[in-house]
Amino acid sequence: MKKILFLYMLLFLPVTVFSQNIVIQLLRSINSPEPQGSDDFFRFVSNSDAFVVVGVPAGMAVTGLITKDKELFRNACVTAVASALTAGIVNGLKYSINRDRPFVTYPDINKKSKAGSPSFPSGHTSSAFATATSISLSYPKWYVIVPSYLYAGTVAYSRMDLGVHYPSDVLAGAVIGSGCAYLTWKINQKLLLKNKHKACNCPK
Repeated sequence: MKKILFLYMLLFLPVTVFSQNIVIQLLRSINSPEPQGSDDFFRFVSNSDAFVVVGVPAGMAVTGLITKDKELFRNACVTAVASALTAGIVNGLKYSINRDRPFVTYPDINKKSKAGSPSFPSGHTSSAFATATSISLSYPKWYVIVPSYLYAGTVAYSRMDLGVHYPSDVLAGAVIGSGCAYLTWKINQKLLLKNKHKACNCPK
């Protein structure tokens, strides 16, 4: 067993180290050691994430209630559930993996924003992509999809520009957020189909 473990480390440790070298070099090319004019913009985008993630489903829900649009209200709930599921998974991973922020491990990385919790995966990125994916699946129109993912992508980039996340943190966050959104949307579609069959007594 020890020999197998040693062989595994011998084979995969260089790959891991090489991958980490690529990741940190990519981060260094994005994060500037000197202040940039774009830093304020990226801080704004990054800080806006929490308001967007809460505000989008809340606005949809309120509008749905006022206009008595059941579909809009349901989509708001699906979006909120996707964000909640994403947050639960991300926080669980953060404290299980407990990865240090890049500016802690690499002093040359310039920290340009507040960052408290462990690094992997990126919470801002995951929540932004969960929201973008949810509303894009509910309303698959280009004028919904393009700005949604443009915003989510900008949030992801901002976390690297500000020096608080590795590219791998951001990539994992995007996958988790999108995956949770797709899962909740798929479950909602199955529930809708099930309710439709019950309402019309149609055979499955």
